[in-house]
Amino acid sequence: MSSDEDGGLGDDPFHPLGDAAEEDFRAMLEETEYDADLGMAMAEDAMRVTKGELSEAAFHERYHEDVLEEFGEDQRPTKEAYENAKAEAKGTLSGMLSRFGGDGEDSRRGTMKKMGAGAAAIGLGAWGTAENGDESEPDIVAAQEEGEDEGDGDGVQWGMTLDLETCDGCLSCVVACNQEHNWDEGANWMYIIAYGDGTVESPDADDFEGTRDFNYLIRPCQHCTDAPCEKVCPTTARHTRDEGGLVLTDYDVCIGCRYCQVACPYGVNYFQWGEPEVDAPSEELEEDMMYDQRGRWVSGRGPRGVMEKCIFDPARQDGQMGDEMVGTTACEDACPPGAIQFGDMNDPDSDPQRYVANVPLARAVEHDPDDEELQDAIAVLEGEEEPADEDDEDGLTEEEAERLLRGEYGEPDSTFRLLQEYNTDPNVLYLGNEPGPDAEQVPGPVAYDDVGQVDNRKDVLDEGTVGDTDLSL
Repeated sequence: MSSDEDGGLGDDPFHPLGDAAEEDFRAMLEETEYDADLGMAMAEDAMRVTKGELSEAAFHERYHEDVLEEFGEDQRPTKEAYENAKAEAKGTLSGMLSRFGGDGEDSRRGTMKKMGAGAAAIGLGAWGTAENGDESEPDIVAAQEEGEDEGDGDGVQWGMTLDLETCDGCLSCVVACNQEHNWDEGANWMYIIAYGDGTVESPDADDFEGTRDFNYLIRPCQHCTDAPCEKVCPTTARHTRDEGGLVLTDYDVCIGCRYCQVACPYGVNYFQWGEPEVDAPSEELEEDMMYDQRGRWVSGRGPRGVMEKCIFDPARQDGQMGDEMVGTTACEDACPPGAIQFGDMNDPDSDPQRYVANVPLARAVEHDPDDEELQDAIAVLEGEEEPADEDDEDGLTEEEAERLLRGEYGEPDSTFRLLQEYNTDPNVLYLGNEPGPDAEQVPGPVAYDDVGQVDNRKDVLDEGTVGDTDLSL
């Protein structure tokens, strides 16, 4: 299977995670019952679609017969669907599906073969675009005007602003996500990755006292508006929900082909090996946590044989955990320094948008300093206290308050989205500490083992056997 006339599968890796990841992906697919060549070719072309090198219609037409032959169905929209409905559906796959019976209510296939563990290593250098030592000033306003951060779109679009300069690597977000969703060891829906730029070494954990020669990258699913993982799914199990723009997997429809795992540039997908192991399944898998407002099983820990990933908590966003939980996530609630800000990216009053609008003020509010002058500056900028006049010796003017907080908490040295050149339109905006081309993962001061977690799913699987861990299908 190849995309010969328009670029094809060449010698250079198509996946941003590089040659090693592609080799692991191919080995993973070859251990399934599904066509590995087809999965690799579709993943490459799905990324070419997002980059504007291949049309949606041509992508569908190129693989339609092969998908039908391999899976007995092709629930991806037809060529005519793309041509006739793109404007009305605003270019989103989920919008087109609603017009062509693609809600994916068919049952999940019951028979699958044993599947490989897949790649677990993170290639940090592939995610960075900034040159090491780049000290250019950020321009958040310009980024917003160019669509880098949308605050005036139609409808709700759930997303995140992640402040990498305040993240302290405590892993509280990882623990909280696991507690709420019960994913398997190492199948992390949330990662905190410590990285160096190739010129410094990570300090020993015992010597860590607040200064560091490395940075952190927070990596949830990016919930892309134009998600390559969605384009390769033959059943519509992987789809973008109209309500809130969440990229989700319907566990009742997923057949576990793992094509989405290859097509994701960010490495956020995991295959579910076994049924949930919990002390009280009736409590852990309550229907309110499993099914979203459409009645589709997209939330919480998935059943055996499906793909799962970070979901931005539909049970919360749909109000099933209470109105006060709408617009929140477990990871955001658990983050001590407030580095994770979740909310509606189209609402200027949401947490992520307010944070971006005035980063020093937002950092100050999250830090809640004891210093009285800093508290006065916060009150002035939040409108809780009248600013002083310029000739008034008492109190702070707005300019003085801004200057004070900026001096104390700083401005981010960059704003970016991961892999912007792939044009997936991720709904996660990062502030500061953009990985450079030589970024490499290093040990951080807090190890996953320290908080009862694992950072590599493959290690967990390699330690067991088919017999004693019941991984066989």
